[in-house]
Amino acid sequence: MLRRIPQLLIGLVLYGIADAMMIRAALGVDPWTVFAQGLSHLTGLGIGWLTNIVGLLVLLLWIPLRQRPGLGTVLNILLIGPSIELGLWLIQTPPELWQRILLFTGGLLLLAVASGLYIGSRFGPGPRDGLMTGIHARTGWPIWVGRTIVEVTVLAIGWLLGGDVGFGTVAFAILIGPLCGVTLPLLAVRERRPVGSAGGALAATGPTDASPEPVAPTHPPAAAPH
Repeated sequence: MLRRIPQLLIGLVLYGIADAMMIRAALGVDPWTVFAQGLSHLTGLGIGWLTNIVGLLVLLLWIPLRQRPGLGTVLNILLIGPSIELGLWLIQTPPELWQRILLFTGGLLLLAVASGLYIGSRFGPGPRDGLMTGIHARTGWPIWVGRTIVEVTVLAIGWLLGGDVGFGTVAFAILIGPLCGVTLPLLAVRERRPVGSAGGALAATGPTDASPEPVAPTHPPAAAPH
């Protein structure tokens, strides 16, 4: 527990900073951030604050899906949005394309590390990831089907509202899964099983997850573990 809580908090803050780096790179962002950008153009509210609001609304969808939030779910909603706003305040869009590519690449790598930290702390999935696993549990659809339907929908709405869709959106979709496949095993807090449990000895296992299939973070990122 002494490691898990700081790891969760650090991971969520770094996730928001990574998201801000990719936003400032202006090369395109993940579907949920495109959605938040579109809503920001529509309402005038900051992207980070809208990330909080959207996360809360998504969490309400857990009720009919009979999903239970964990501490990580709640802190995901509370911390990632302000961290995005902090990152956007600290970071400006570079003038040169190569600088923007480097900024996006750094943000994507940092987001993979942040995802490994917060998901690996085993305090529950982010609201968007929980939505995917809830759809799977209630409908029997493979997780990738529910995720594709939801993310294509929010991407289309965000793009129509003026969100930033581009090369970075495609790069995120292709690379975030493999990158998290590296960081999650490295950063996961292992669960100790007492002597006498299945396996007959003190065993260390990977992070527990409510989903029957691995779920790369959808958000901010999301996560996730946005």
